[in-house]
Amino acid sequence: MKSFIWILAGLITLAAGIYQRVTGPTQPFKTEVNTGIQKFPVVFQRSHSGTTDCPIVLQISDITVKGALLFRKYPSKDEMTKVELKREGDKLSALLPNQPPAGKLEYRLDLEKNGTPLVINNGIPVLIRFTGEVPKAILFVHILLMFLAMFFSNATGMLALFGVRSYKFFTFLTFAILFTGGLVFGPLVQKYAFNEWWSGIPFGWDLTDNKTLIAIMVWLMALEMIKKKHAAFWVIIAWAVTIVIFSIPHSLFGSQLNPETGKIIQGAILPFLQLF
Repeated sequence: MKSFIWILAGLITLAAGIYQRVTGPTQPFKTEVNTGIQKFPVVFQRSHSGTTDCPIVLQISDITVKGALLFRKYPSKDEMTKVELKREGDKLSALLPNQPPAGKLEYRLDLEKNGTPLVINNGIPVLIRFTGEVPKAILFVHILLMFLAMFFSNATGMLALFGVRSYKFFTFLTFAILFTGGLVFGPLVQKYAFNEWWSGIPFGWDLTDNKTLIAIMVWLMALEMIKKKHAAFWVIIAWAVTIVIFSIPHSLFGSQLNPETGKIIQGAILPFLQLF
């Protein structure tokens, strides 16, 4: 039974890792452009780190295809800035200007072939968020600890579900790993990426920070109840909440710069605040 629990915990964690890798608003958006003769893949970048401009590169070998990159700050009602795409062999490219940490641009590509417009993504602009450069060692440890926390959460929850007494020790271990990954290395990542230590409650509404806070709180509650009669029940609840939290795509409703005030705010409510 124990071996089955640990294997299943690993499989659930692996599935969660793959899900997080392919979802979320910062993952590249892949589509294609159809010239009527050929189809070419198009990749819209949705996240860029560091202080450099973000290259937008299209692998289109048809030399009769040309066009422009149009962009503006998000959210804003500014006119789109237009930059002609440069051709170098099989590639068309242009640069999106670097933005302050958590700053966003909305952009689209206008392509044509022999004067005929080519539709990409139905003409809908794509958002890209800029971040500071996070040291690889800090980012690696943060990610490792968060997935270890997910792994031990899965194992601990199932141990409690099947009445294996060691779940009490692993409740403590899960909380310790989650706390270190979420409230020690998490703020370090946040500081490097957005120049803010914490953008969740009570300072903001960043969903990633708030997800971490909720997970830590429910495991702290389980730890507090560990000597009670129904301790296993609270551990199972903490496990279930953690699964729900890890099912939410990473960076959804994440930190976003208000281009008018220069302050970072949670992205989902920024457009509404600008109405007042």
